Amino acid sequence: MEDSFFAKAKKQIIIWTLVLLPVVFLFFLFVNISLGRLGFMPSFELLENPKSALATEVYTEDGVLLGTYYYKANRSRTEFSELSPYLVDALVSTEDKRFYKHSGVDFYALGRVFFKTLIGGNKGSGGGSTVTQQLAKNLFPRESMDNPIKIANRKFREWVIAIKLEKSYTKEEIIAMYFDQFDFLNLAVGIKSASKVYFNCNPNELSIEQAATLVGMVQNPSLFNPVRRPEQTRERRNIVLYQMMMNECINKEAFDSLTQLPLELNFQKVDHHRGAGTYFREYLRITLGAKQPERDNYFSESSYKEDSTEWADNPLYGWCNKNIKPDSTPYNLYEDGLRIYTTINSKMQQYAEAAVEEHLKNNLQVAFDNEKKGKWYSPFTDDLEKEDYNRIMDMAMKRSERYRVMRNSKCSMDSIKKSFRTPTEMTVYSWWGEIDTVMTPWDSIKYYKHYLQSGLMSMDPHTGYVKAYVGGINHKHFQYDHVTMAKRQIGSTFKPFLYTLAMQNGFTPCDQVPNVQVTIALGNGETWSPKSGSRSEYERKMLSLRFGLAHSLNNISAWLMNQFKPYAVIELARAMGVKSEIPNVPSICLGVADLSLYEMVGAYSTYANKGVYNQPIFVTKIEDKNGNVLATFQPKKREVISETTAYLMITLLKGVVERGTAVRLWSEGYPYQIKAEIAGKTGTTQNQSDGWFMGVTPNLVSGVWTGAEDRAAHFDGILLGQGANMALPIWAIYMKKIYEDGTLGVKEEDLFERPESGNFDFDCVDIAGQQKQEESRGYIDSELY
Repeated sequence: MEDSFFAKAKKQIIIWTLVLLPVVFLFFLFVNISLGRLGFMPSFELLENPKSALATEVYTEDGVLLGTYYYKANRSRTEFSELSPYLVDALVSTEDKRFYKHSGVDFYALGRVFFKTLIGGNKGSGGGSTVTQQLAKNLFPRESMDNPIKIANRKFREWVIAIKLEKSYTKEEIIAMYFDQFDFLNLAVGIKSASKVYFNCNPNELSIEQAATLVGMVQNPSLFNPVRRPEQTRERRNIVLYQMMMNECINKEAFDSLTQLPLELNFQKVDHHRGAGTYFREYLRITLGAKQPERDNYFSESSYKEDSTEWADNPLYGWCNKNIKPDSTPYNLYEDGLRIYTTINSKMQQYAEAAVEEHLKNNLQVAFDNEKKGKWYSPFTDDLEKEDYNRIMDMAMKRSERYRVMRNSKCSMDSIKKSFRTPTEMTVYSWWGEIDTVMTPWDSIKYYKHYLQSGLMSMDPHTGYVKAYVGGINHKHFQYDHVTMAKRQIGSTFKPFLYTLAMQNGFTPCDQVPNVQVTIALGNGETWSPKSGSRSEYERKMLSLRFGLAHSLNNISAWLMNQFKPYAVIELARAMGVKSEIPNVPSICLGVADLSLYEMVGAYSTYANKGVYNQPIFVTKIEDKNGNVLATFQPKKREVISETTAYLMITLLKGVVERGTAVRLWSEGYPYQIKAEIAGKTGTTQNQSDGWFMGVTPNLVSGVWTGAEDRAAHFDGILLGQGANMALPIWAIYMKKIYEDGTLGVKEEDLFERPESGNFDFDCVDIAGQQKQEESRGYIDSELY
């Protein structure tokens, strides 16, 4: 009996040992896994704040996503409330039907996999990984595993991570994180990027079939790639729709209807050269990421001083390096998920880009190509010497990427020149799309120099907010920015600075001065006199200042310059926001200085803002990835001229539009017919190298520059090369689109506000001896010299 008792006890011990040993083993196994002794295990802090690289997002003032900055992943954070409910239904129905019933690991599903898949051999019975486990795998990618033990260990660790995630986050947060982590290919990481790339919409705007398409990619994005394998992707989408029907998210009728739909994509390739505001986005990227200037990194002293001033005075310049995160490191523009809210208006930006394209593509470039067609010196002018032509082309060759690579490879100059003369397959730009062709690199340089460029900047004069920014015609092929980077001779658009000084010192628009050649002593024994630029019938007559500015008469500007001297004009321009170097010479009254479009638009805004200069700004605030405001920005303001002087200048500049060089804005024979109250100024530089138009309306100030990359490439004559033909039409097309919109706060009915006190009755005689000023529609802007 005793032996039988011990035998039974021994047997029970063995049985219980066999039963409890796996339990104890698993207990200690998961304890050690949780403690990180068997491999990487994220800490609580890491689970609460998983370190996923998030792209910085750039938004317009009206909430449109303008673009992103990223290195490794074009991923943006998405809240659950921003997801289409179809996305959630499709994901749960397809990937984890019991998502809301388990705590990270679905043991029911694991049992199904064990008995039906492993034992029963039914591969279609479904997988055992939950959405939370898949998130754990995406958040903390698997290491390389070369044996079953490591694979099992990793799987067990994912179980533990999944359970921890369920404790740290709600079900809704887990779904949002899952969609944010998934790589949908084609540089679309996360659901926000995927929605934009494949369907050009936001996640909450996805339709049922679109949501099913994206969820269908989850199984295997390489196989179910809608761009490369549309048919397979459509079949997979329909499987997702079937799962939604089985999960009672849609009914049979909806399923039958949806599965018949074609796979309609609106594919948007991710490329920082594409989309709206390409030049603006690049300017912003460079500005935010700028480092503190060091003299050794600059070739010129002036550039170093200019950037040093920006670093000291502009809070946006170098913002990422000036500001430190809580972990004591600078902000990373490409990984920290910043949200930058700009002043750009998406509609105005669209209208500005369309206006540049419409005029250059359909009119100006056609006229320029026709004028230069068949000429050996094309696109330059016939007065260019052969040696100057070769010098320009040689410099262009040495600035090319091909030349840089070959020089770095120690190639001889002879072999480099031979390479540039060898026909090569290449893709070149055209207004109608890229062209695959064969030409020599030397000819391609000449080809690109034919293209006319343009810049446009538009701002609200009362707030300083820049509403539109067009730096060129195509950022991929022409990356030089003609708003903030380029500085070109400004021609007659400089003359209002001089007239402002006159108005500030007691002159009125009706005051008359002699239209005679002026000779100004330079102080070194030499003298300077400008070309008249006026019609013979106006020579040696007394003309009003209003008439002088309206027709951009050089003699009148020189007369004023002789009254006030260059230094006083320079000081006024500085007060109105011009920072670039202005030579202290009398000829500045005709626009010999090289200034940026940014500076000119800011300065002209002073007239519309009653004499108060508002520094143009581009960003209103910056937030972190959690929506916390890190910085806000306000324009710097200062009163430069009196309200009376500002209104006098508005009156003078209105004369340019009403009876001067900008009459084509409203006169018959031209397509614009703008009836709004407009003050403006055209500008044309020497040899028609640069065409300008500055347009001032009560609530919007915009400037346009047009010209070629090389100043030697320009129209042969003033008729086509003047600012009224090169730049003014772009402004007119842009403003017509804005007026027709009617939702932007800028209307044709807007009027300049007249000061409450003062005499502003300017119904004066413009030409001495005449009772009525002669109309001279279409009169050209004066040449520089």
